[in-house]
Amino acid sequence: MTDTPREVFLKLVHGVCEERWADVVELYAEQTDVSHPFFPLDAEPMRSRDALRAHFGGGPAQGPTLRRQPTKINVHETTDPEVIVAEFQYEGTVVETGAPFTIPGVFVMRVRDGKIVESRDYLDHLRSAAARGQLPEVLDAIREHHAGDAPAPR
Repeated sequence: MTDTPREVFLKLVHGVCEERWADVVELYAEQTDVSHPFFPLDAEPMRSRDALRAHFGGGPAQGPTLRRQPTKINVHETTDPEVIVAEFQYEGTVVETGAPFTIPGVFVMRVRDGKIVESRDYLDHLRSAAARGQLPEVLDAIREHHAGDAPAPR
């Protein structure tokens, strides 16, 4: 029997926290559609398992070591048996400093035959950057990326 959407989601967030990247990638269908609509730098959707492998295994970790766990998990089932809406947060500490962090998220996922075929991942990317000690660089990149978006001052 294949895993339910709820079970797949739980494997995903626990796998991320435990940094089991190969297992996490295998939760997705070969052809998928994963996007981060609130990512402030307009990231392209990932449409294949290979793209997700690059996303999750993008080289050696840079920055501090994060110890985290998923908390406050609330999975909402929908009238479509393939689709769930999962509210949660990653909660943890920065190992090098002991600083606590919380990164809230909501995933809207479609799981078919036990594999994620579509996911909209709404995470607090600024809190994530802050936990990694990268907030100043990310804010600078956002300013540069969106420089032409702001209306002219009056």
